[in-house]
Amino acid sequence: MKVLHVDYERLRSYGANRISWAEKMKYGLIRNNHYVRSFSDRDVAAFESPLGIRELGKKAANRRFLEVVEHNDPDLIIIGHSDIITVDSLKLVRQRRPECVLIHCNCDPLFVPNNSKRIAAFAGVVDAVFVTTGLRDLRRYAGLGARLYYIPNPVEPTVEVLDNSVKTDLPIDLLFCSNATKFTKRLEMVKAIKDAVDGEMNFKTYGSFGEAPVWGRDYDLALSKTKMALNLNRQEGDHWYTSDRMSQLGGNGVLQFAHSSGNFSEYVPPETLVYFDDQEDLIAKIREFHHDDAKRQDWAARARTFFQQELNSTLYSRYIVEATMVQPFSHDYVWARNINPDGSDKA
Repeated sequence: MKVLHVDYERLRSYGANRISWAEKMKYGLIRNNHYVRSFSDRDVAAFESPLGIRELGKKAANRRFLEVVEHNDPDLIIIGHSDIITVDSLKLVRQRRPECVLIHCNCDPLFVPNNSKRIAAFAGVVDAVFVTTGLRDLRRYAGLGARLYYIPNPVEPTVEVLDNSVKTDLPIDLLFCSNATKFTKRLEMVKAIKDAVDGEMNFKTYGSFGEAPVWGRDYDLALSKTKMALNLNRQEGDHWYTSDRMSQLGGNGVLQFAHSSGNFSEYVPPETLVYFDDQEDLIAKIREFHHDDAKRQDWAARARTFFQQELNSTLYSRYIVEATMVQPFSHDYVWARNINPDGSDKA
């Protein structure tokens, strides 16, 4: 199958950023024997605009997108986190190439208003929408035209190459990386944890409390030194929602703490993720695993095996294609055991 993948590749960062979920998807598609062409919409908008100002290049980027569609005749177009390619452009693709299948993949939370609007807009024109939020919350977009599916954040085995579960001499006891402050109060909890464990363990908070953020290679270096990490979302409670921290930590054998309200125990095996209910519970469990390193290693190893085997980019991409084309599932996808290939609930 010929695939055109539209997403922001950050070409102008020249490798300073870590690989994204979109790149992981591309690698998985290729492993599944699909031909993939990439269209980095935001970069094209900047390249095509006067003085490199992205906002001034949106019309040109849409024109170039339609040219790429014309020149490549894709079977499938995947629209990622695009705020450049318009619904009108996708409608033109529909008119000119009615046999081409369109889908939207989205790994951002629904509580960000602009992202929710993006999903709703694309759901009115594409065939299927895939989001890293469970169907209980995703059903708000039902009836807009597109079939709805949940997707996890994938592990890419060429990227998540660490196995910290087998190591004991790691200098960072606990890690939290983030510099996002909109739509969240999570730093209040992080500050409380810092105060509680001060002098007891080495807790690094890159991007907060005066510690510079880390990106790309520096982020990978921080992970390589870490035993345990906080997987705190900007807001908790959305069904099966998490940032891509979950796959980055789980795939690298870093023990992670996640809020119980995400309900990941519904498809993630026991004794892999450490769930907490509130701040007091979290601090107690951090101390428990800090003082029992054998238990930390055991849970982290079990999580790494699961993430690498069941949430890898090859299965992830295969699932997206099979669901898109409404083909029988070729694998027992742990996150899709309750649905049919057309997205409907199993009886």
